[in-house]
Amino acid sequence: MTRVSRNFGDTVQKEALPAVSADVIFASSRFPNYKIGANNQIANAKGDPKVLSMKEVVARETTLLLDQQNRLSVRDLANKFEKGLAAAAKLSEEARLREAASLEKHVLLKKLRDALESLKGRVAGRNKDDVMEAIAMVEALAVQLTQREGELIQEKTEVKKLATFLKQASEDAKKLVDNERAFARAEIENARAAVQRVEEALQERDQMSRASGKQDLEELMKEVQEARRIKMLHQPSKVMDMEHELCALRIQLAEKSKHSLLLLKELARSKRVGGNLSDLYELDGAEVLGSYLRIKPCSDIAPELSKCSIQWYRISSEGGKKELISGASKSVYAPEPFDVGRILQVEIVYDGELIILTTTGAIDPAPGLGNYVEALVRKHDVEFTVVVTQMNGADHPSESIHALHVGKMRMKLCKGNAILSKEYYSSSMQLCGVRGGGNAAAQALFWQAKKEFSVVLAFESERERNAAIMLARRFAFDCNIMLAGPVDRASLGT
Repeated sequence: MTRVSRNFGDTVQKEALPAVSADVIFASSRFPNYKIGANNQIANAKGDPKVLSMKEVVARETTLLLDQQNRLSVRDLANKFEKGLAAAAKLSEEARLREAASLEKHVLLKKLRDALESLKGRVAGRNKDDVMEAIAMVEALAVQLTQREGELIQEKTEVKKLATFLKQASEDAKKLVDNERAFARAEIENARAAVQRVEEALQERDQMSRASGKQDLEELMKEVQEARRIKMLHQPSKVMDMEHELCALRIQLAEKSKHSLLLLKELARSKRVGGNLSDLYELDGAEVLGSYLRIKPCSDIAPELSKCSIQWYRISSEGGKKELISGASKSVYAPEPFDVGRILQVEIVYDGELIILTTTGAIDPAPGLGNYVEALVRKHDVEFTVVVTQMNGADHPSESIHALHVGKMRMKLCKGNAILSKEYYSSSMQLCGVRGGGNAAAQALFWQAKKEFSVVLAFESERERNAAIMLARRFAFDCNIMLAGPVDRASLGT
């Protein structure tokens, strides 16, 4: 038979009630700041040095609260108390059955004793002694049964107390759990409301910041535009003023130079003796890099230039040796960078008579060309837009756009993605201005990349043509190569 321990109630009370009360205790009216440690014990969270945003704090607290609600499951607690009540009811039923069986045993023992008593008067001798011994055994069984009934009564009392205690504990626990569950739901609702308020506040702040940022940007753009307008109206750029003034000075200087040149030519003609052949022609044009000089007849009796032999020379300003300019045998010649600082002279031969014309002074450099070339030298490769007018001495029928690349180590002529020529600087390469060719000579140059390939290239302006020549010669000089025309290299070597 099962025996109920007297410490069962105390064990249930120690294992169930204190654990339940410890788990369902919450913090005060604010969001709790706790964590669950070992054995489901609540421990205070240590201060986190990391500062979290309001949104992260609310999300973390909501997660912890939902986890706590899952740990305080009412079903688990109810199942525990229901198991305890079922065990108590089972024990009570077993005690009742044992009591009924004990009562039946008493009745049987009494009937057995009465039967033995009636039998004792009927027998004698040895059988009587056996009957007496049986009666004594029945009385001993009755005593044992009485003691057992006392123990059963005590066990029944304990089971009743345990059942009553479990019933009361179950009711108290259910009330406590209901209260704490209501409190937890209220906390969760408050947390959700707080999260919603925080999200609404964040959304409102984002909308306000975007609207204010857009408005500030528009206002700033308006202020910048207004400031630019005021600056353009009332504070013109000094650089623009200087450029306008410089342009005006250049125009005035060119006009005065031209006027001075005309006066010098008139003076030279007035000093000549009448009937001199030198009075038949004169040099017309600005004596500056970027322009061109033309032999101009100044008398009706001057022979046609097509019937004359023409050759151009350059002479140093100190009166040095006269250098022949190879290929310069036309009535028009465009000075190139080698001619800067030198006097140009042209000899005209007609019917055995020699006519010599010279410039009034040395060829002047083009204004601003030196600074422009110095700016281009800093680049690794400079591209110029050109048109090929002649190739290998023959006129080029197509006038399509090409690209001339002047690099630090080589020169390259391209048409789109196709490369017509790409050669490194060498002693066989030649580069100079076109010597003849009419009014466009100032914008064209001659380039012989190698002995089998030569072209005449026309540039967009005189400045681009002269810059390309100076830049290529600068890079070639850095490679110990003297880049010049057909005969200029020999003259420079001497």
